[in-house]
Amino acid sequence: MNQQIHINFPNNISLTIKREDLIHPFVSGNKFRKLKYNLFEARAENKETILTFGGAFSNHIAAVAYAGKEQGFKTIGIIRGDELFDKIDENPTLKFAQENGMKFEFVSREDYRHKSESYFLEKLKDKFGEFYLVPEGGTNELAVKGCEEILTAEDAVFNYVCCAVGTGGTISGLINSALPNQKILGFPALKGDFLTDEIRIFAKKDNWNLISDYHFGGYGKVNLELIEFINAFLEANKVPLDPIYTGKMVFGVIDLISKNYFPANSKILLIHTGGLQGIDGMNIKLKQKKLPILKNND
Repeated sequence: MNQQIHINFPNNISLTIKREDLIHPFVSGNKFRKLKYNLFEARAENKETILTFGGAFSNHIAAVAYAGKEQGFKTIGIIRGDELFDKIDENPTLKFAQENGMKFEFVSREDYRHKSESYFLEKLKDKFGEFYLVPEGGTNELAVKGCEEILTAEDAVFNYVCCAVGTGGTISGLINSALPNQKILGFPALKGDFLTDEIRIFAKKDNWNLISDYHFGGYGKVNLELIEFINAFLEANKVPLDPIYTGKMVFGVIDLISKNYFPANSKILLIHTGGLQGIDGMNIKLKQKKLPILKNND
């Protein structure tokens, strides 16, 4: 569903947001898109268990747990940070995943860095038996195939398509499915320039650019300005934004409009990639720091 944002921008610029967050109550946005064909493939391979990786507040972990339960798979989450072992009940994401049947293996941050290496995966097979592997964040060729379905015929009117970038799967799908006249802008949630190479693994065109000025200090980092922006955007437009990905992207796009980045008469489409389950976890951190909390539709 596309929802127009009613803000009077200069130069006849219009802003619309694609509400991918409304696809599913628990497997929303790009997580639905990334898991769709991976679940088909797991079933085709007669796998009974899906194993994946993630951090303490991972949207991906929560989505895999629920989707696995819904589709009849066992799920295993390899979680970064062995200090979380006895803190599941204090963590809304991990608690949700556990309630939906996910079994956890907590590993140290040092060991977690080796998660893609063959010896690490063999140790997991020895412990858990055969499984279908979904990488951290869900990005692989099948995930990109799912994300290629985000844009539809009604989106042909837009000049720019903007999305947050985590592991690069979502933007790769958008790049591949975009029309020749459309430019895809990605707003990384992480510091560093490594994402360009990751995206080029899957992207088949050069119609894109990364804008790295709006990560607010790095992955999971927020400040008072971002919190106030997200809360004000919700109040004005009735659209909740998550603070890790989409909130930063929308902030960035509106800031760029104010700096005349976009030509006159530009029609801009924002992709809401979901991730709203992470608000509860972020609010725990914000309370600890004595900062205002993020509001939600609830």
